[in-house]
Amino acid sequence: MSVNKVILVGRLGRDPETRYTGGGQAVANFSLATDETYRDRNGERQKRTEWHRIVAWAKLAEIAQQYLKKGSLVYVEGRIRSREWNDKEGQKRTAFEIVASNFRMLGGRGEGLASPAGPVAGASDADSPSSPMGEEQPAAPAQELTDEDIPF
Repeated sequence: MSVNKVILVGRLGRDPETRYTGGGQAVANFSLATDETYRDRNGERQKRTEWHRIVAWAKLAEIAQQYLKKGSLVYVEGRIRSREWNDKEGQKRTAFEIVASNFRMLGGRGEGLASPAGPVAGASDADSPSSPMGEEQPAAPAQELTDEDIPF
């Protein structure tokens, strides 16, 4: 048995960029920053930021484009996918990205959201434009979120 599941909570580094496949399916790309704070050997507090590439497909991509903006605080669920290619010099390159299966906006109106809408749940996993899509999950009612609402 194996599991490929990622849960991230962070802020968008840029607005989602949405394109459409030849078949008309939306695909959105955006970056998400997560922070880690720790003490170094000298006891000084250090902060490390990790950047994640997020890819969303179909209805989830359209929702991301409509509601997410740079700086938005977002909870993202998905899976890790690697891509390999050869660059212009013929060097083998590898990139890792998170294919989002769901996301939830955590910030309030003043925290980078495009509109005053409440949290949004996304559609099910999509591995590629030809993957079958599950039913869209209904949007949760707008409510104040606390640290206890985050599932970890």
